[in-house]
Formats: sequence, C-alpha cells, structure tokens
Amino acid sequence: MQQELMTALKSVDTPSICNAIEVVQGKRGFDRYTRGTVLSSHANAAPIVGHAITARIAGRTPPAEDPGVIRERRMAYYRMMAEAPRPGIAVVEDVDYPACVGAFWGEVNTTVHKGFGIGGALTNGVMRDLDALPDGFPVIAGSVGPSHAFVHVREIGGAVTVFGLTIHPGELIHADRHGALVIPDDVLPELPKAIAKMQATEEIVLGPARAPNFDFSAFEKAWAAFEKART
Repeated sequence: MQQELMTALKSVDTPSICNAIEVVQGKRGFDRYTRGTVLSSHANAAPIVGHAITARIAGRTPPAEDPGVIRERRMAYYRMMAEAPRPGIAVVEDVDYPACVGAFWGEVNTTVHKGFGIGGALTNGVMRDLDALPDGFPVIAGSVGPSHAFVHVREIGGAVTVFGLTIHPGELIHADRHGALVIPDDVLPELPKAIAKMQATEEIVLGPARAPNFDFSAFEKAWAAFEKART
C-alpha cells in the first residue's frame, strides 16, 4: 500500500471512512461494517488499517482434540501471523460468542503480535491485562474478562464473522473504538479525495456552528449549502 494512501486512511476515524466510501459510491447504503457496541483497549489509539489475517478460537470447554494437534495448529497460527502480508490486522472470531470467557488477548499475546509487526486485533472475544497491553497495538474486542479459560485455536484462515460482519482473509480493514469495516477494493484509489471532500462538506456546517452568535438563520443557510454539497 502506498504511504500516501495509508496516511490518509489513518488520519480519520472509522465513521469518517464509512462516510467517505459513500462519497465515492455516490449514494448511501454501504453496509460492510460491524453491528453493536465494541470495546477498545486504547480509547485514543489511532485507527487500525490492515489486511485481515483470520482465525477462529474457542475457550469455554477443553479442546477434544489431541494436544499435539492443538499445539501444531497453534504454531501454524503464529507462523501465519508472522508471515502474512503487511500491513496486517488479526481478525479472530471467538465461536463461543456471545458467551465468550477465554481471554485470548492479554499482555503476552498482544506483545507477540505487535512484535510480528501486526497493527492490532479485531475480535468478538475477550481481552484482559488492560493496564499491561502494549501501546501501538489496539484491540477491538467484545468483552473484558479475567480468565484465559480453555482458549485455543480452532481454525486458521478462511472467512470469519465478528459483530455481524463477515471478513475474508486479505480484505482491507479499518477499525477503531467505533467498530470496523471492510474497504471495497474499487473505492480505495478514490478515498483520499473523498475524505477531503467529506471534511470540506462537513465544515460548511461546523464552521458557522462554532462561530460566535450562531443562530437558526445561520444554521438554515449553512444547512442548505451542506445538503447541496453532501452525498
């Protein structure tokens, strides 16, 4: 990914990217985003932008497979995370959702993934060790809990579903404390211009609203211009 494009994508939050995609598409209705409320390990962290590296985990009950099989899959998981194309984001579905109990994302695991050069994690599962999680590796999760329980890797690669959003390996993800979305390939080249256009359009209202003596007359004038300019 070109650095200019990455800089543009990381300069705004996920809701802004959602809007900018619709600017490129010329209509409302883009729907490849998460549903419901997520939790962020670092509320003020920059957005995570990267290609999805996917897996499935579980943790409510002990795995029924042979321990050697579990270990082999675990190592395959870490190899995948270490060697997948960059920029990358770990997208891990906990199949126990919504009754997840096994915290896969704690101090050790987040530090390992950060060391691999991954930008962050998106999961419907559990995180913990909030005071010890490394800076520069945000985790967008479904819950916070104290235990790792019996958490283990079930599958690596393949499509996963988190917060109602199905994500395929390699898809470009934008995620922050608001949730996550998949950026369609066909809009990607136009997104920097769309972001700038969206920001300029919003300023039509924001500028007057922040000025002294803002009243309904000023709002009415600004809103008319805003509606004319926006998607």
